[in-house]
Amino acid sequence: MPNNQFKKGELYSFITGKASTAIARRLQKKFNGSGLNVTIEQWSVLYHLWKNDGISQQELCNATFRDKPSITRLVDNLEKSQLVKRVASESDRRINMIFLTKQGQKLEDETMTIAEETLNEALEGISVQNINLCKEILQQVYDNLQ
Repeated sequence: MPNNQFKKGELYSFITGKASTAIARRLQKKFNGSGLNVTIEQWSVLYHLWKNDGISQQELCNATFRDKPSITRLVDNLEKSQLVKRVASESDRRINMIFLTKQGQKLEDETMTIAEETLNEALEGISVQNINLCKEILQQVYDNLQ
C-alpha cells in the first residue's frame, strides 16, 4: 500500500534538496568569509580523506556518491591547490591512492569547526528527538532504494 503523504507536486527530493542546498550555500559563504579557498565539493572529498587517508579514487567515488569524472576533476583541483597528492598503488599501478598533504591536513580543524557551527545554525530550534527521527527516516528511505 502506498505510503506517500506528499501532496501532488510536492516532491520529496525538492524538500530534502532545498535544505541540503541551503546548508551548502551557508557553509560555502562561511568558508569564503574565513578566507578558505576550498569549495563544498572539495571539502566533501577532504572530509573523507580526513577519516581515511590514502584511499583510492574509486573509494572516494563511493564515499561521496560522485562519478569517476567528477572525482577526477575534484582531485585534480585539490592537487593544484596542494591539498592532496596522488600515489600509484603498489599492488596495481592503474589505481591512484589519494593522500592528504600537510596543507590539506591543516584545514581539518578550521573547516570542521565552521561546518559544525553551520549545522548548529541549521538545526536551531529542532529537538534532539526530531533530529534523530529525521535521520532514522532518511536512512530508511536510503536503505529502501539500495
